[in-house]
Amino acid sequence: MNNLNNDMLVEAYVKAKELRLNEDFIVLLQKELEQRDLQHKVDAHFATPTI
Repeated sequence: MNNLNNDMLVEAYVKAKELRLNEDFIVLLQKELEQRDLQHKVDAHFATPTI
C-alpha cells in the first residue's frame, strides 16, 4: 500500500467498488484511506455526477 500515492489509492478504491471486487480487498483499501484521512476525497468522487 505504501507504493500508492493518495490519488492512486482513491482511484483504486473507486474502481474496486465499481467493479464489485472482493469485499476483503475493498475493506483493505478502505482502511488505508481512513489511515491516510482521505475519506473526503472518496466522498467527493461519489458525490460528483458522471455523464
